[in-house]
Amino acid sequence: MKNETEVGEFILLGLKNDLELPYIVFAIFLLLYMATLVGNGAIVIVVLTEPRLHTPMYFFLANLSYLDIFYSTVTVPKMLQGFLTELQTISFNGCIVQLFFFYFLGSSEVILLGIMAYDRYIAICNPLRYTAIMRKELCILMAAAAWSTGFFHALMHAVVTARLPFCGPNLIEHFVCDIKPLLKLACGNTHLNLMLLSILISCVAMGPFIFILLSYLYIIAFLLFKVQSQRGWQKAFSTCGSHLTVVALLYVPVLFNYMLPTVGTSSQRDIIITLIYSAVTPVLNPLIYTLRNQEVKMAMKRILGRKIFTY
Repeated sequence: MKNETEVGEFILLGLKNDLELPYIVFAIFLLLYMATLVGNGAIVIVVLTEPRLHTPMYFFLANLSYLDIFYSTVTVPKMLQGFLTELQTISFNGCIVQLFFFYFLGSSEVILLGIMAYDRYIAICNPLRYTAIMRKELCILMAAAAWSTGFFHALMHAVVTARLPFCGPNLIEHFVCDIKPLLKLACGNTHLNLMLLSILISCVAMGPFIFILLSYLYIIAFLLFKVQSQRGWQKAFSTCGSHLTVVALLYVPVLFNYMLPTVGTSSQRDIIITLIYSAVTPVLNPLIYTLRNQEVKMAMKRILGRKIFTY
């Protein structure tokens, strides 16, 4: 089939048109982006360099930090550019590439959170078999499955979107090349795209979400009927609290944004929600895991202590 695309580039309207002080907002989001890089980068370095953190839980946490770094890098720098230029343009191919990585990294993170819930279920409900079940090979396989599933999910969206004819206008009511604002500009039939968006997002997002709920239902039932000591409850909540907080921060806006994948007039709502999980949530994740996790805090202190002593 011949590609009927006539639009060579798009203009991302972004946030600047709705802001009275764009440079102040630029500075705020620049600081958030830098904090995302520093915070998640610190977690990756600590997990890699501290032998005591070479466990499945922290292996998955390092993967989550990698995804947060890449995910923010896909969206935030281009958004920041929009504050400094009169017109924020992006080529058609660049838009499709951004769309691909936007869904690739987002889908991988959603699936990874489901895997982390399974890890917590095994650690609490089957502690004696934890090391036998969560072997290194299985952890690598599950992480690879999360990244691979996200890759093929994003590839499908990118391919079907790239094959749509775009005849103009070329104004995207967003700061990122997301599917829904792109479909509003398509000249052809977008029924297949909307159907795929509905089905695939439901499977990729709701599947892990239901799995997370079931895992924590089993954990709660195990604690109610098997664990009587207060110390056991405190230990369980200390390991699960951070994960549940991250799940809530990511899933609430994502499900709210995509469970009704229609091409309507809710562009401002979509922009705000996308802003939350692409720019704000990644900077909160390392804070949540470091503030609530004694092992990570102690590992950071040991590493900083070694650095100071060496200096």
